[in-house]
This record gives sequence, structure tokens and C-alpha cells, in this order.
Amino acid sequence: MAILNKIRQKTIVLIVVIAMALFAFVLSGLFDGSASFSGKSQNVIGSINGKDISREEFQLKVENLQRQMGSSATTTQVMNRVWDQEVRQNVLETQFEALGISVEKDQMRDLLKTALATNPQFLNEAGIFDENKLNEYIANLKDNSPTGYASWIDYEQSIATNALQQNYYNLVKAGLTGTLAEGELEHKLEGNKVDIKYVQVPYSSIPDSIVKVSKSDISSYIQDNEKEFQVEESRDIRFVEFEEVASVADETAIINELKTFLNGRLVDETGRKDTIVAFSKVKNDAEYINLNSDIKFNDRFVFKSGLASQVADSLMKLNVGEVYGPYKENGYFKISKLIAEKQIPDSAKVRHILIPFIGAQSAGTDVTLTEDQAKAQADSLLTVIKRNRSKFPELVKEFSSDKGSVDNGGRYDWHPYNSMVPEFNDFEFEGKVGDLGVVKTVFGFHIIEIEGQTSKKRAVKVGSIARKIEPSEETTSKIFREASKFEIAAADKDFETLAEESSYTVRPVNGIKALDESIPGVGNQRQIVRWAFEEEANVGDIKRFNIPGGYVVAQLVAKNKAGLMSVEDATAKVLPIIRKEKKAELIRERISATTLEDLAAAENTTVRTASAINMKNPTISGAGREPLVVGTAFGLNEGETSGLIDGDRGVYMVQVTKITPAVELDNYQAAANRVEQQKSVTVNSKLYNALKAVAEIEDNRAESQIQ
Repeated sequence: MAILNKIRQKTIVLIVVIAMALFAFVLSGLFDGSASFSGKSQNVIGSINGKDISREEFQLKVENLQRQMGSSATTTQVMNRVWDQEVRQNVLETQFEALGISVEKDQMRDLLKTALATNPQFLNEAGIFDENKLNEYIANLKDNSPTGYASWIDYEQSIATNALQQNYYNLVKAGLTGTLAEGELEHKLEGNKVDIKYVQVPYSSIPDSIVKVSKSDISSYIQDNEKEFQVEESRDIRFVEFEEVASVADETAIINELKTFLNGRLVDETGRKDTIVAFSKVKNDAEYINLNSDIKFNDRFVFKSGLASQVADSLMKLNVGEVYGPYKENGYFKISKLIAEKQIPDSAKVRHILIPFIGAQSAGTDVTLTEDQAKAQADSLLTVIKRNRSKFPELVKEFSSDKGSVDNGGRYDWHPYNSMVPEFNDFEFEGKVGDLGVVKTVFGFHIIEIEGQTSKKRAVKVGSIARKIEPSEETTSKIFREASKFEIAAADKDFETLAEESSYTVRPVNGIKALDESIPGVGNQRQIVRWAFEEEANVGDIKRFNIPGGYVVAQLVAKNKAGLMSVEDATAKVLPIIRKEKKAELIRERISATTLEDLAAAENTTVRTASAINMKNPTISGAGREPLVVGTAFGLNEGETSGLIDGDRGVYMVQVTKITPAVELDNYQAAANRVEQQKSVTVNSKLYNALKAVAEIEDNRAESQIQ
């Protein structure tokens, strides 16, 4: 109370302090370079064709999608997906608005009717869509479920957007017909053919080692082809990973601990009485295993194929009660006991009817039976089937909720042991062919008939005490010290040299983008990416990061600005292109021949032939795809020889030996139709990307704190 009184007495002071703190916070935002208000508001995540996307709205969509996707996607992946959706929606909406197309009330009703035509919730007694039921459903949501109504509005918006997109795509396709002239051209590109003789001087005839390509050559090529080499802002780093892995001493300690369960003991290492019964002498195996193992007991029989391959033979040789191990398997040391054995089929065939109840797993909203009512219905159906098994298929269609088997008469054809839930599995494999019964599982009550079983074979129940192979506290402390020591030393010494001295592996990672999250070798490490893009991070900075299973000590190597790709990064792509151009020059300089025979003799090669070449597929037999060479051939007269042609795989000389024109058609409509179909496919695959390429898109996600 005394403290509360003092707080009350100082209320004015507290208000002033809080106000000053808030004011300072606002000022810090105003003067912070990364959050400047000179451009777009800090609350705008981006802009597409002049339309701003608010940070709050964007974040809400990210959170909603994250809830839907759960752990199947990272926050960054979800954020990127929402951004792509926003870009697509806004790019297309710009087109919709320009054309004045929209979805009005009547069309919306038709769209909903089509989308919900088979939904039982909106069908009348005759199985026909009932608009009144839809209206009632929407009104009920609006009055009683704000969240549900909001979801319904989103659903309607999704349907409307898809319809608008389809309408827009259809309008574009309607303007891209295939004309008869295009059909004739298409026919001639396929039907006009030439036969040629040619000599190829392959670029591989000149060793790469004698062709010198300088950095200035690569730089000039980049400058001449700027559009191909535009890159985003990026960072280069290098790092050393310190993994927390068990040492040999750690593994030995785990093995010795397991041997205690193998052999039993009366006193511990200090001489204190601490009785542990040997695993082989234990009566309640499940309790013993669950008390001492890192993996809980699995009370199921398995065949040899269900055991780890490296120990399957050894375990199958055990007698009931005998123990094998310790042995290593999938990151654990284990000792295993053969608890029981029996002869059972390895596969079975059954048919069933599933009667779910409220609260059962996968039960839909249309399920209205309580558990007792579902059990009573299942027992009643069992009685009917026992009297007349031929009724099984019709009862499946009428009563079973298992959609995966209804169309097959409720039947699950041959399937292996342990592929169903335990209660279902036990009935079908422990019973005999012809047995009928009601079985309860997490999905509801099943009326099951066993239709077939394979011959029986030996199955075993194995219990294992498993200990995860992980580093001890002593080992993890040592690894932490090593990582910290390296981090401190790297601040004053060359990173690479220091790593080599300690036999650490340095891993370079180049071209990291602002919205990347994965670092090759260590997986999803958004924290490292964020650090590399911080304004205050300088080239040469060192930082240690905690990662699952250890640490990473990273160094920022380069801060690459957006613009043209560097010579170093472009070399892998540009070097082969320039090298080929220079080889073509060298080949041309040494050739003086003007006939195929003279060229072949000079280059110690042969004159080859290729028949029925067309422009549609510019491929030369024996040489591969060579569009420029084929195009040149089609520009020659029969008997005419070309000059030297720089192709994709070498320098060529060709001679046309025969020209076969395409057959003249009375009508080119069929070819025109093919052209139109090709255009339609192009609209589906390329229209959006073309619109996106010319859209004005401002992406501020990298500066936001959503990630």
C-alpha cells in the first residue's frame, strides 16, 4: 500500500516522463534514415500502379494466411505469397478499371449458384440449389457471426475476382484470332523444306586456353546488354558453423547408461542404493520403457520389414524376453527387447460402413448423431447385414461417411498390416475371413466385414529403451567458448586465415537478397539476412548467431547496390558467350576456302548432309539446333553456297541441294485455328507477367518490420 500511495503522489511526474518518452520515440522515427517520412508513409508496405498497400492491412492478411497454413510455411514464405497475391490483384484490377468491367449483383448470384450447386447445405429436397437457403445462411452469418460473415465476404470477393480475371482473359483472347494469312505462314514454316550439304568447324576445335577473355571484355558485354544483367541490392557473407554434436565421450556415457538397463544394478556410482531391474527381467515392459526411454513404447506388432534394416536380422533371432544392443539407429542409441510374437496375415481386404458422431475426428458439420446414437445405428445396421450380406453395398451408399471408399462399395482392397488405425487394424488382422463386427475408432463406429487375408507369418512386438545422441552440457559449453573465441579473434584478424589456423570450414554465400530467409548450409536464418541489410552494418563486421544445434559466426563481405551485375558475378554467364565469339573470329581468320570441299579438306573434316529441314524446327541432323544457319539456308537458291555463318556450335558453310515448297492448300483455316490456339495458350501463360513487367511496383517490404 505504501508503494501505491507513493505512485499516486507522483502521478503528474509519471505522466510527464511517459509523455517525454513517447515524444522521443516519435522524434527518433522522424530522424531515423531508414524510416524517413520524406517519401511514402512508414505505414505503406508498397504501391502497385499508384495504389498504396497499407502495412496494417497487409500484416492482417499475412497473419490470417499464416493461421491457415500453420507450420507448413515460414512467415517470410507467407509474406511473399500475400505480396504476390496483392501484386496480381492490383495489376489486374488496373486493367479491369480501364475497361470498365465488373461483377454485378445478378452475375454474382449466378457465380455463387454455380460454385455451390453441389453443396448439400444449399439444396432442397429435390437436390436442386435453393437460393432461399443461401439467403438464409448469409443473413444468419450477418446477424450472429461477424467473423463468419467477414469470411463469407472474402469468399464472394474471391469468386468475383476469379470471374473478372476469366472475363478479362477471354476479352484478350477474343482479340487474338488466327488469320488466314497467319495460317498460310504457319503452314509454309512447317511445309517448306530444304536439303543441304554443310561443313561445320566446331568451336571445340580451338582449346579454351588459347582464347583470352579480359575483364574489360566482360564489362563491355554487360554494358551492351544492360537489361539482361540488372540485379537487386544484395549482400555477400561468409561464415563458420560451430555444430553442437556429441563427442566420443558423450556417446560412451550414453552407451554405459544403457548398459545399466541391460544388466541391472543395485547401487549407483556413489555406492548409494539405487536398484534398476535388468530389462530382460522386467514384467511391465510398457511402464519400464516409458519411464526410461526418450521414445515412448509402441504397443504394436511388426514384421521383419518394419524393423530397422541394420538390426532386423538380429532382432528376429531373439527369443521372447531376450534383449539386443546397445546399437545406433537414426540419432539414438537403443537396447531392444523381444516382448511377444505371433503369426498374423501381412495383408487384408475388408469393406466397411462408417457412422461418425459429433466430436469424432474428421466429422463434418452435417453430422448430428451423438456417440450413443451412432453406436445404436451401427448395431442396427450390423443386424441387417448379418441377415442379408448382399445389402452391404446399398447400405454403404446410404449411411457411410467415408467418401474414400463409398464408390468402391465401402471396400479397402489389399492393404498391409498397421496401415489402419489400431482398433480397425486389430479387428481385420486378428479376426478371420467372413467375420462381421462393429468397431469404434477416432472416426466413429465402423461395421466391418473381413473379405480376405494373406497367409500368416511371424510378427514381433519389440520394445526399445532409446537415448538421443546429443552433446553433454560440458560439450555444449566448450562449443560456445570456441564460437565466442573465434568471433572475438576475427574482429582483429583475417577471417579466412583465422579459420584455416583452427581447421574450420569457411562457407561463402553471395547474392543474398533483402527478402531471402534461407542461408545455404544452415537453412532458415532470417536473422542473418536482416543483420546483413541493417544500415549500420559495415563490410568486415563480424557477428555470432544462435542457430538450431549450434552457432554461426558470420562476416559481411560485400554490400552490392542495385544496378548492373558485377563483372565477377557475370563471368560465369558471359565468359562462354565471348569465348565463342572470339573462337568464331579465329576460325574465320584462318579460312580462305570458298567451297565445301576445300573447307572440309582445310579443316580435316567431311562434308555432311541434312534433309527436309524446316523453319518451324530449325534443327540440322548431326549438328543440332541452329536457327541462324537454317535461316541462312532458306535465303539461298538451289545450288547456291553460303559464306561463313557463326552458329551456336561452330562456324558453318552450307549449300542448298534441293528446295521443296509446301503443298498449296485451298484453305488455310485449319492452320489458322492452330495459330489461334497457340495465342490462347500464350495469353494464359504470359499475359499476367507482361502486365506485371510494365506495372509501377514499389516494394517496401524489406524496410518493414513484418518479417
